[in-house]
Amino acid sequence: MKTLSDAFEHTLQDIYYAENALVKALPKVQQAANGKKLKDAIGEHLEETKGQIKTLEKVFKSIGKKASGEKCDAIEGLIKETDGIIEEASGVAKNAALIAAAQAVEHYEIARYGTLREWAKVLGHSEAHDLLTGILDQEKAANGKLTNLAVSSVNEE
Repeated sequence: MKTLSDAFEHTLQDIYYAENALVKALPKVQQAANGKKLKDAIGEHLEETKGQIKTLEKVFKSIGKKASGEKCDAIEGLIKETDGIIEEASGVAKNAALIAAAQAVEHYEIARYGTLREWAKVLGHSEAHDLLTGILDQEKAANGKLTNLAVSSVNEE
């Protein structure tokens, strides 16, 4: 990477890979969760993630690039950590740990989308900026839902 445009495209490929990896990983997390509220929240986020992939494809198109992913070590690590929770955690700790893992993913996504949005603005990619702002808002809302779920039920169990 030598230019901001290069960094933008690389990071866009990174998050595209990450979202696709999450679509594959979330069903396992949903199955492992205990209780309807958490299962429903994970299912909703799975559907939202599928929509975000479509939106990212529009971002790529808006900058004249073909949608493609580049391996994201960060998301691979977060998914591996979540797999460990699924295998090792039990009882009330399991849901709390799954929510914490999901929030780690959300925080990563919020950081990435926030950066991408600002770079899009600097680079003059107004359509990409608007699309990325929409995804960023969704990620922040998902994080808020997870916090509310943890505070209202899981952490009290």
